[in-house]
Amino acid sequence: MENIKEINVTVHAQSESPTRMKLKSGEFELIIDEPANMGGSNKGPSPIQVLLMSLAGCINITGHAVALQSGLKLNGMKIIIDGTMNPCTFIGCSYEERAGFQKVIINVQPDFEGATDEEIDKWLKETESRCPVTDNIEHATQIRIEHS
Repeated sequence: MENIKEINVTVHAQSESPTRMKLKSGEFELIIDEPANMGGSNKGPSPIQVLLMSLAGCINITGHAVALQSGLKLNGMKIIIDGTMNPCTFIGCSYEERAGFQKVIINVQPDFEGATDEEIDKWLKETESRCPVTDNIEHATQIRIEHS
């Protein structure tokens, strides 16, 4: 790939109900909703589920790129992500904790051919450091919300 200095990603979204939103980015559309127990109609994954799904997808893509660049044969991987959060800030019953996840645990089960534990540990560390979604979750990103 050529040395790209900047990529812009745009998402267009239209609310369909207080909990459901239709989103489009590039050629792809997605419905985000809340489960019935959170007042939604369960027509799609919740925003926090999509965040963790994005994290899994990014780890997969980044992990394969890192393996290829490191000369490792990665056949695939399984990823299980568990996020823990207190919904009270989100729903307005308490403001003692932050609204997002307090903890996210990622279990990566890579299928390498002939890689040593040391090579896998180095691969995993580099994958984590190069994954854009992990970076955005772990570090502050400038966000500005405005209206038009």
